[in-house]
Amino acid sequence: MSKTILITGASRGFGKLWAAALLKRGDKVAATARNLADLADLVAKYGDAVLPVQLDVNSRTDVFAAVEKVNEHFGRIDVVINNAGYGLFGAVEEATEQDARDQFETNFFGLLWVTQAVLPIMREQKSGHIVQVSSFLGLVTIPVLGIYNATKFAVEGLSETLASEVAGFGIKVSLIEPNGFSTDWMGASAIQTQAIAAYDPIKKAFAESATPDIIGDPAATVEPILRLIDAANPPLRLLLGKIAYPAVKERYEQRLASFEEWAEVSAAAHGNS
Repeated sequence: MSKTILITGASRGFGKLWAAALLKRGDKVAATARNLADLADLVAKYGDAVLPVQLDVNSRTDVFAAVEKVNEHFGRIDVVINNAGYGLFGAVEEATEQDARDQFETNFFGLLWVTQAVLPIMREQKSGHIVQVSSFLGLVTIPVLGIYNATKFAVEGLSETLASEVAGFGIKVSLIEPNGFSTDWMGASAIQTQAIAAYDPIKKAFAESATPDIIGDPAATVEPILRLIDAANPPLRLLLGKIAYPAVKERYEQRLASFEEWAEVSAAAHGNS
């Protein structure tokens, strides 16, 4: 059966790719973008199956109005893919207050507003699937992306909590956690902080580590996303790419070893019981 799917940030990258794949297989898609011209090719090819919606997810009022428009147009919303977001590249010290607030406004609060807007609809339907586009950097960190990492850690905590709250309503929640892919995320969509020269060596090492062999092909994510959406019991977390799993596994093993090393100190902090 075809599904009705709302995708934010569908103007390029993963959002555009997944929207096209879903439309091609016969789903109905509400695609949001700040500039509707970026969705013109989807409209020309798929006609009434796609509903283009102009939206800046930073505006909670606009988000709720857009979600209501989609629900009225299609009569239901089966899946939401919270894809809108961007990368802020720079050391933690370099980020201005505005840099940090803007990053959280889109990557965290925008996702939160869309989630809140669709929940009443899905509760009434007694079904739905909320797919949050996080990152493997919501589970591990790398230098030069500290504020971005923080937004994705926040998305992880929010979404895991949400899953426990809405399961009884028939609503499923999944986190997609890609490693690096050759989308506009590291290019046109990226924002750079004002540089402090002391961090140049760290940035140079980061740039040199991003070799082509560790950057995934976005087209290869289509089949996994379709499988996730179609799964009767989708996982809470789905890592994407060959780098994500080993990186997360190694970091969690390190954490567990550190917890174990300091276990006696941790227990002593509890006091008498």
